[in-house]
Amino acid sequence: MSFSLIPSTFCGAQVHLGVTGSIAAYKALDLLRTLLKAGCQVSVTLTSAGQRFATPDSFRALGADPVYAGMFDPAATAFPHLEPGQRAKCLIIAPATANILAKLTHGLADDLLSCQALAFPGPIILAPAMNPVMWAAPATRRNWAQAKELGFVCIEPVLGEMACGDTGQGRLPSTDILAAQVLRQCSPQDLAGKKILVTLGPTQEYWDRVRYLSNPSSGKMGAAIAMAAWLRGAEVTVVRGPVALELPGLFPEHNVTSAQEMLAACLDLAPSQDIVCMTAAVADFAPVPVDSVKVKKSTLPKSGLSIPCKPVPDILAQMGKNKRPQQVFIGFAAESTTLHEEAQRKLQAKNLDLILANRIDQEGSGFASDTNEVVLYAKNGRQETWPCLPKTEIAWRLWDFLPCL
Repeated sequence: MSFSLIPSTFCGAQVHLGVTGSIAAYKALDLLRTLLKAGCQVSVTLTSAGQRFATPDSFRALGADPVYAGMFDPAATAFPHLEPGQRAKCLIIAPATANILAKLTHGLADDLLSCQALAFPGPIILAPAMNPVMWAAPATRRNWAQAKELGFVCIEPVLGEMACGDTGQGRLPSTDILAAQVLRQCSPQDLAGKKILVTLGPTQEYWDRVRYLSNPSSGKMGAAIAMAAWLRGAEVTVVRGPVALELPGLFPEHNVTSAQEMLAACLDLAPSQDIVCMTAAVADFAPVPVDSVKVKKSTLPKSGLSIPCKPVPDILAQMGKNKRPQQVFIGFAAESTTLHEEAQRKLQAKNLDLILANRIDQEGSGFASDTNEVVLYAKNGRQETWPCLPKTEIAWRLWDFLPCL
């Protein structure tokens, strides 16, 4: 995806990456880049078979340090089988072959990577990639089930076309999914056990078969907030208007088009949520009536087009009426004038615990931008102003701010 949902807040987090002998081994280089961009320090171990598909020097050139090429590599330290367990917060094996699955589930340690895994006290993520026939083999299925029982974090391979031309389940998941799973293990789990609903994107209010009223909301802010909450252990649900932004598929998504559809989805989901975060830019008006066919320009009067409209339901205000005492409601206000006044008015009128407001008429803030500059108003009177930051950083700070409510 062009807009990365991965925040760069993991400065110094140690991750160890194991690479085995799958043709998907080259994809581990992209995973390395993503983890380094997020601020992690990454060490790598390649099995002898893995080195047939990606070289140790390739990982060194991208910034991995150290890179282990074998138990008795002359460049290795005295105890390379123990070092990852002493330094790294997480070990991920991607791609993981059927061979390494069999070793890890039976406690075998006959090469450096399997020794490192056996001696690793923290979370170990397994991301298999292999031919669908090998993945479906009874022995592999048994080993995969046992890996889950042993506490490994198991990421299923995905469906698709294989290098050999076969089609089926066996492809390595996307870099975004792999990196997200790694970073979740490196994140504070202060939202674990919390159910969080996030709305994002615009709504579209049709006035004929093909035309509608809407706004340029991209959904980036809401997507970043949802991802940050998921990384920190929350059970996240997203209600999304029509946006082109592709989410990584880590949490349930409910697609809606109109404000009425978003209202129905939110009213259905909100009662079971601990936190409701409404970032969606809902249209304020909907045309009435709606033409069931495409309106022809030739049929319009010479005076021009006139579209009568009615106010749409205020989703957050309606939800606020049914808010439970322990629920936390967070709203957003996108304004071009009277930012502070409108933010404070909406905080009270919609029964919110917190509102984040931003200007949409200045560069680097608002719709479709990768960055934002916001002011926060809390129900308890606390107020903060955050400078122009990537939306991923705004999202991370939002959840840091939560205990202040």
